[in-house]
Amino acid sequence: MVLSDRSPTATRLLRSSASHSYDPEVEIDWDAPLLPDAFFAPEHRSSLYGTPLWDGLTPEQRRTLTKHEVASIASLGVWFETILMQLLLREYYRQDPTAPHAQYALTEVADECRHSVMFGRMIEKLGCPVYRVGAFDNGLGKWIAATATGPRMYAAILIAEEILDSLQREAAADESLQPLVRMVSRIHVIEEARHVRYAREELARQVRAAGRSRLAHDRIIIARAAYLTGRRLISPEVYRSVGIDPRVGARAARENPYFRETMRWAGEKVVAFLKDLDLIGGPGMALWRRSGLL
Repeated sequence: MVLSDRSPTATRLLRSSASHSYDPEVEIDWDAPLLPDAFFAPEHRSSLYGTPLWDGLTPEQRRTLTKHEVASIASLGVWFETILMQLLLREYYRQDPTAPHAQYALTEVADECRHSVMFGRMIEKLGCPVYRVGAFDNGLGKWIAATATGPRMYAAILIAEEILDSLQREAAADESLQPLVRMVSRIHVIEEARHVRYAREELARQVRAAGRSRLAHDRIIIARAAYLTGRRLISPEVYRSVGIDPRVGARAARENPYFRETMRWAGEKVVAFLKDLDLIGGPGMALWRRSGLL
């Protein structure tokens, strides 16, 4: 990857932010009713698609399941974005506030504030609960937010952002889906493209600056972030919405070849990028395999 100087890249991203940023309060018609017969995600992306459990659901239950799966993904998105905002603010605290790189970090925080509000409003509009991570992962998230720097910081960000980006690009282009989901996806995809560019370039710089022992430790943290994203993108609790025991549903999803292919497809770009930077390997490989992203 050819890296340009930080400042010109940040300046371009600042200009793009000024020209292509959206206010979800204005751009989305939050009062519009949901369509009664439209799915919330493509059927073939549902975690149970193609399983006997899916075959046993009515069309209405299948739509309900995709609605709760979208809410689960949005809930994890809010959780990751809250951590990201803390990371960026810690980075900004040490930087020159007149530098374009520092100013873009604040601009991204502003974007993520709007995205988190947008995801929260969508979850409320869908009538779904907020699907939160467990106590261990919540504690891990707090630790990362307070301490993460360098490669593990930007790699963890990219894993979450790029998997969500793949799913939302497909959803934004699918005219059969709920207009609300398509519009939320479209806004997020457009603005996240800048964030991915920023994180990819910064991650490559951080890897070049890090020592061998630092990268060995960071690979384990990155693998844990991949495991969390892959295994908790769809909370087991979503299956209660259609009368399926969460343990039964989660097991079926993990063993479902269609959903395993979806996870590999969603993660293929970021996995390839992290492999190129030698950030996948060592003791963390077991977590990567269990994540479903390889």
